[in-house]
Amino acid sequence: MSIAERVAAVRERIAAAAARAGRDPGAVTLVAVSKSVPVAAMREAYAAGIRHFGENRAQEARDKFPAFGDDVHWHFVGRLQTNKVKYIVRHCHLLHSLDRVALAQEVDRRASRCGRVLPCLVEVNVAGEATKAGLPPEKVIPFLQQVAGRPGLRVVGLMTVAPRADNPEEVRPVFRRLRQLLEEAAERCRDLPGIEMRHLSMGMTDDFEVAVEEGATIVRIGRAIFGERG
Repeated sequence: MSIAERVAAVRERIAAAAARAGRDPGAVTLVAVSKSVPVAAMREAYAAGIRHFGENRAQEARDKFPAFGDDVHWHFVGRLQTNKVKYIVRHCHLLHSLDRVALAQEVDRRASRCGRVLPCLVEVNVAGEATKAGLPPEKVIPFLQQVAGRPGLRVVGLMTVAPRADNPEEVRPVFRRLRQLLEEAAERCRDLPGIEMRHLSMGMTDDFEVAVEEGATIVRIGRAIFGERG
């Protein structure tokens, strides 16, 4: 299949999953995760209608930013070291992996310096996997209270990476828990400045349909669009 055919197939699957949940498929943003993908392949995805790209290496993202115009939205979806914030802060439209106060401080400092407010998602390690980044669910609200009111960033939702599973149904509880946590945080933190809990970034190639059924507003798709990486 061509990249254009893969994009169309993913969009059809998103639409079908949204329909099963009684949701508007237009409420789900498709982010094409382009880690290690050459710009030429990204241009094929762009020609197929993709306008959101996700990178997880700061220097690779920095090098790709100039290849596209202002209509492309860049998402940083990987773990971000504080000393790499400088590479992405001017061009990134959404940081998916805010997970510690030191990172929030650096994002705030760098974004404020260049006159930006960077939208961020808090990464949550819902399943408690030792090999994954993210806050445990019980620490999310205290963290939001710590980072609220910083002028250079705005927290707009939550992100998670589900465990690998042969059957996507096995990770449905992970997505459902993140949605419940978003609802809880929206209620408990509604008066905090700079906290707007409205987005759920969850679901990847192996499980995005279940994520959409559980309320994902952003799905991060790599292999189903670009194929296996070398």
